[in-house]
Amino acid sequence: MTITERFLKYVSFDTQSSEDSATTPSTEKQWALARYLEQELKDLGFADVELDANGYLYATLPSNTDKKVPTIGFIAHMDTSPDCSGKDVKPRIIDNYDGTDIVLNDGIVTSPKKFPELLDHVGEDLIVTDGTTLLGADDKAGIAEIITACVWLMEHPEVKHGKIRVGFNPDEEIGMGASKFNVEKFGCEFAYTMDGSEVGEIEFENFNAAAAKISITGCSVHPGYAKDKMINAGLVATELVGMLPRQETPEHTEGYEGFFHLIGMNGNCEKASLSFIIRDHDRQQFEERKVRMQNVVNAINQKYGDGVAVLELRDQYYNMREKVEPMMYIIDIATQAIREAGMVPKIKAIRGGTDGAQLSFKGLPCPNIFAGGLNFHGPHEFCPVQSLEKAMHTVINIARIAAERS
Repeated sequence: MTITERFLKYVSFDTQSSEDSATTPSTEKQWALARYLEQELKDLGFADVELDANGYLYATLPSNTDKKVPTIGFIAHMDTSPDCSGKDVKPRIIDNYDGTDIVLNDGIVTSPKKFPELLDHVGEDLIVTDGTTLLGADDKAGIAEIITACVWLMEHPEVKHGKIRVGFNPDEEIGMGASKFNVEKFGCEFAYTMDGSEVGEIEFENFNAAAAKISITGCSVHPGYAKDKMINAGLVATELVGMLPRQETPEHTEGYEGFFHLIGMNGNCEKASLSFIIRDHDRQQFEERKVRMQNVVNAINQKYGDGVAVLELRDQYYNMREKVEPMMYIIDIATQAIREAGMVPKIKAIRGGTDGAQLSFKGLPCPNIFAGGLNFHGPHEFCPVQSLEKAMHTVINIARIAAERS
């Protein structure tokens, strides 16, 4: 099976996760892909294949050298984003992309005018959606790359490598992917998540992240008799949003700049709710953002009464840089691997998160490497076939270089 065939098989599974669930995985449908991968790994000859009670899948490619080589891991997540449907994905391949607009569906066009990154892939074969769903390259591309690389290593015993562990987890898209990942059982000195975007990227800095949920309780009164009595929860919610800095949102920030991002809003006169994510690379500024959110809620309560707005604030993950910097040789290995696969390494900070951040703080230093997809979480997502192949060869090179350096 080619890497493209494997990837197209994986995206046929609807694995959308949900923030509104208390189970792990957060959605029952993630189990279907987990069980399929479990059987595939067994059929391919992986050792120690185990799917645990929380939907985490682990397996081993045994060492083929007598040298003492560190055990390394490769990790990818099975779920897709709650932001866009992943049901009945209908991918198609555009051979030898010519740089023009791509019509996905009636009125839905992926154009290089809006997505200039398309022009970096002229002449390549692009896997795109039909405009009604996301594609799922985030992160089924990573799964396909890891498995196909390991199969290649099985078929080429002349390439020496140490023990390799693979791990596929649920619920990364809701910030819970590493929460029940068994680092001790995984047993690696270091690992890499294959969950980045453009070819050549290496990331070992990411946002500090928190989730905020605000519940607003109004006072519903007949509108004809509401003067000085009604508290319209829906209007209070919009007022609260307006108290946050408008320019500190995702659409107005870049690089290391943090933001407040409203991701959900529901309500009527009686009840309303708001969901935010809070992000900042700088730990002190991250803490200040959380304080600002609390101050906004306090101001609403001071105006409308105690308990009208209730804030639930939860840290999700932190910047992995402080855990990776003492082991910069793992970045050196990845840099060399990418260069030997024919690319220019691009070390950059993630404007987002990755399971590697939480894993790094659980004792498993885990930078992030490109998986090749672009425009994640929506119908304009695409993935060049050549990027899948380059990521696969990067995994192979990392395994080989780690053995050569030992």
